[in-house]
Amino acid sequence: MHAPALLTPPWTAITTEPDGLGESPFWHPQEERLYWVDIPGRRIARVAVQGLQAQGPVDYWPLTQEPGCIAPMQGGGLVMALRDGIYLAREWSGPLQLLAAAPYDTSKQRFNDGKCDAQGRFWAGSLYEPKDQALGALYMLDGQGLHAMLGGAKDGVVTANGLAWSPDGRTAYWADTAAHQVRAFDFEPATGQLSATRVFHQMASKPVGWSWGSDIPYGGRPDGAAVDSEGCYWSAQYEGQRLLRLSPTGEVLAEVPTPVPCPTMPCFGGPDLKTLFITTSRQGRSPQELAQYPEAGCVLATRVEVAGLPVSAYRA
Repeated sequence: MHAPALLTPPWTAITTEPDGLGESPFWHPQEERLYWVDIPGRRIARVAVQGLQAQGPVDYWPLTQEPGCIAPMQGGGLVMALRDGIYLAREWSGPLQLLAAAPYDTSKQRFNDGKCDAQGRFWAGSLYEPKDQALGALYMLDGQGLHAMLGGAKDGVVTANGLAWSPDGRTAYWADTAAHQVRAFDFEPATGQLSATRVFHQMASKPVGWSWGSDIPYGGRPDGAAVDSEGCYWSAQYEGQRLLRLSPTGEVLAEVPTPVPCPTMPCFGGPDLKTLFITTSRQGRSPQELAQYPEAGCVLATRVEVAGLPVSAYRA
């Protein structure tokens, strides 16, 4: 075991108007745009990026519900998981077509983190808002409909997060933010079946009584994630002010400090997939914290040495 490397690349703010809770970023290679969602802001956003600079203003698409996650569609358009179901939009700001109604009580749950696998199926996890039971689940949408793949009362999570796949598509990752745990699974690409559940990495729990500004050390809890071309898992550590780069065996290889306390999800973009973008949060943060970290809620970017994996599109 080696001590993790401390990587301190310079970060640049891509956006100036902060989101409440930015999530689900992806790089669209044909458009050279970054897409993401603002969950409490009930909007999807996109902006053209060259290098580490936005090219023009951010384009916002207001919605009537919270978007948990989005993914591009093959041939154009978006698939999105909103509170009450998964929808398809064939063009930006276009009409929404319901693909699958939410299979849970929408007064207590909503869709959260998700993305497409390499076979073009859309996956989305759910968040149990009372946060007193692990009732969140992971769902897969394919041509036959919506399927519950993990979770619920048996082996559920409080907040589904951190979904990602290894470069060979044989390992899937899924995090339970509240449990400070990332799980790994054997993944069968042909069917989407998950098996051989195991703890990939366990983060230290949040200390009792901890709050921002406390002298008690806290490394954060796993939020969204992305995998690079070497098979390493990049996990945003919410309230930990850092990203962790974990080896395929779950060892912490590197720690990357972030300019804000609550990074939410990384993704790789740019023509060479070596630009690392992160969405961040300002929701529920104190005035004192926001005064110290004015970029909280903005999208940030930096350059890294190892390329990421390209985004997978939904195949309707």
